[in-house]
Amino acid sequence: MTKLLCKEDYLNEIAQSRDRRMAWWREARFGMFIHYGLYSQIGRNEWAMVLENIPVKEYEHLADTFAPAPGAPREWAKLAKRAGMKYMVMTTRHHEGFSLWDSQANPYNSVNFGPRRDLVREFVDACREFDLRIGFYSSLMDWHHPDGWRCAFDSEARRRFNRYIEDLNTELLTNYGKIDILWFDVARPMETAEGWNSLAMNQRLRALQPDIIINDRSYLPEDFSTPEEHITPVDHDWEACMTFNGISWGYVDSTQSAPYAYNAQRILKMLNTCAKNGGNLLLNIGPTPDGGVPPEAVAPLSTVGDWLQANGRAAYGPMTKEAKMYGNGGSDITHAGQSVFLWYWLWPATGEMSVGGYMNAPKAVRLLQDGSPIEFTHDGHRITLKNLPKAPPDQTAGVTVVELVFDGDPGYVFASRYPQLHGGKAYETDGRIA
Repeated sequence: MTKLLCKEDYLNEIAQSRDRRMAWWREARFGMFIHYGLYSQIGRNEWAMVLENIPVKEYEHLADTFAPAPGAPREWAKLAKRAGMKYMVMTTRHHEGFSLWDSQANPYNSVNFGPRRDLVREFVDACREFDLRIGFYSSLMDWHHPDGWRCAFDSEARRRFNRYIEDLNTELLTNYGKIDILWFDVARPMETAEGWNSLAMNQRLRALQPDIIINDRSYLPEDFSTPEEHITPVDHDWEACMTFNGISWGYVDSTQSAPYAYNAQRILKMLNTCAKNGGNLLLNIGPTPDGGVPPEAVAPLSTVGDWLQANGRAAYGPMTKEAKMYGNGGSDITHAGQSVFLWYWLWPATGEMSVGGYMNAPKAVRLLQDGSPIEFTHDGHRITLKNLPKAPPDQTAGVTVVELVFDGDPGYVFASRYPQLHGGKAYETDGRIA
């Protein structure tokens, strides 16, 4: 039996092992979210049951017609690997209450209905085949369970419902080997960790998977934060989870949603923002009713994968966050070790461009994709790149990365020539304060 700790001791204990447990995640930077369930057949958002006030008995009929094609999870994993993603998180049971595995705690599942198959098992096997870390999304809310709303005011219902939620997650963390992420969602209707018994539940679940990382949606801070549909850096580990179209997590008609879908360039822009601020990007796809990859996701993600093959050092791995640095108006940066990577969204047609504020001269400047040297000058705190090709060298996504290699600290000072923008100090070209 797991010895339960008080909240302070529990949080201290997981903090002591966090660097070890999170090391792979901090390297990964990019993962795939999968929202798949009965709602995929409706094709009007994963919250259709609630947003359209569909009665439970009427909604249950979707379980009989749920028919994911054999091998569907393998296609998701194949695309994730192609895209340069390092992990996947799948909705094992969304708010609709339908479990995608052979659950003893919840008979309303994909083995008793629909495909008569354990889709979680297929997902796990696919992740392992493609060497992807495995994440289980698990809703705390359940619209199908009769105690899913009574638990807010009935103590016996709360006891039963908490046991049900813990039993579901115990199955998931017991039956499929090593699992890397437990991704809780929507802690309704209870409003506190005490209401969910999160402190005791999470300790028992961690005992099943000592290396697991857990997000912060059970009202405990746990290991990482999860800003949703916005990229907002914080001062600890975080992961922005984003839909592919800004409309729905679940499947919606591809023809109509395609104009809203992200292209490769927007995905890379999001990835840059996450990576430079020490966060991860968890980008969602909502598979079609039969489990197919939505067609509008294939080309952009394949392009991103090709780009990462050549430029991955600018995206993967721990990034230096101590000093805020910038590129210029058409670029942004990531900073790792002694390299500053300039991601150019807009390539100059003039054959020359500058970045300011770098007090120390780089010892080398080169294209990241192939190591080609770039001519440059350094005038004290301005680096000018010279004799550049007129067209962007990157022919994959048009996002060229220039690597500035320093012998130590770049010595960056924002707006170094303009004292009104950085605390009243102006700098001479040799880096001295004027």
